[in-house]
Amino acid sequence: MTCRRRFEWLLLAAAVLIAGAAFAVEDTLAVAAFSTARPGSSLPAGWTPLAASNIKTLTRYTLVDDGGVTVLRAESQAGASGLSRPLRVHPAEFPWLRWRWKIDNLIAGADLRTREGDDFPARLYVMFDYPLDKLPFLERNKLRLARALFDPHLPAATLCYVWDGKAKLETLVPSAYTDRVKLIVVESGATRVKRWVDVERNVAADFRAAFGEDAPAIVAIAVATDTDNTGAFATTYFGDIVFYKQRLDKSRPQGIAQP
Repeated sequence: MTCRRRFEWLLLAAAVLIAGAAFAVEDTLAVAAFSTARPGSSLPAGWTPLAASNIKTLTRYTLVDDGGVTVLRAESQAGASGLSRPLRVHPAEFPWLRWRWKIDNLIAGADLRTREGDDFPARLYVMFDYPLDKLPFLERNKLRLARALFDPHLPAATLCYVWDGKAKLETLVPSAYTDRVKLIVVESGATRVKRWVDVERNVAADFRAAFGEDAPAIVAIAVATDTDNTGAFATTYFGDIVFYKQRLDKSRPQGIAQP
């Protein structure tokens, strides 16, 4: 298993309950409440930096002020790592995931279909509790070996939402490193670089489009900025991440596109 493939599997995340402005407390489930922290303080409780052991340069994550709101800043120079935290959410109950992010630049040379170009200024991972015995024989044995060598909790199905420089919105492709991670392009190009972008996804529908079946429980969420393959530099900002029972933004239709 390559260091990049291990990195794809290692990113994990979790949830903390907060109230939403538009819904009652029981209708929201917050994964990250960066806005409640103080700029310059340590990372919120439970968030853990993760990276493959042989990645020499890690992405740097700090809490900073942006327009009077505390957000998470990621700075990557020819490096890779993520921040993660475990959770358990049932997509049938909380299907909608909403977050905001902002990038300072795209990554020249990035290409989501190749390992050499597998870098993104912004990623958000959703990991699922997919039963090992449902995998084909060869995939099952590969994952068993990976769990034995690296981590006994490696997920067997992951969605990775990305900001890409070239691919069409809603493009769905497997990761260049493993078919068990599906990339979905939710923002593309330079039109909104240096601007905050709100993203809202129905993770249950996306899982069905990516894997052809109903989504099992979500066991993790993670954010990442990586530039190790291209040797580039990227700066990204992540705002709060929240699950909802109902959709908030109906202005932008969703529909997975084929590459």
